[in-house]
Amino acid sequence: MTAETLLTDGVAGVTFDKIAAAAPASKATLYKWWPSPGALAAEAYFTHVEEELHFDDTGNIERDLRNQLHAHVSLLARPDVGPVIATLIGAAQDDPELAEAWSRNYSSIRRRTAVERLQRAKDQGQIHQDVDLQVVVDQLWGACYHRLLIPDEPLSIEFADSLIDNIGRGILV
Repeated sequence: MTAETLLTDGVAGVTFDKIAAAAPASKATLYKWWPSPGALAAEAYFTHVEEELHFDDTGNIERDLRNQLHAHVSLLARPDVGPVIATLIGAAQDDPELAEAWSRNYSSIRRRTAVERLQRAKDQGQIHQDVDLQVVVDQLWGACYHRLLIPDEPLSIEFADSLIDNIGRGILV
């Protein structure tokens, strides 16, 4: 219910009054579990997209990265999702509870999942041993968030493929 409100009405539309009126919960109960409406909105989003952003391990890191980035870009490019994520990220800059919820429930989990998958690929000899996996995560997913937040260039599947191709080939001659 909260995720639908978030995707329909945006971050500002998620209020404890509105959610309590539509759910079998009081405002007091909502305040007990979430420190702010932003934290509730963030958790609702994470729960809503968790399955869609599952990170497969087929044994082929290039395929798995491509599939994962395609899912991520497809989600961010949706007109009902992208603007909401941009607003959540922006609001988190001034809402410490939202920032903490974003990190705890989404970004740190997504980062850890990606690094763990990359580490397995490194252990299998699919990635050079001297590659900084945290930086790879920043290069791939950070580039997608950059295009979401600063839309000078399109956020597309073709862009995701170019990211994977550049990482796979390297950029230096």
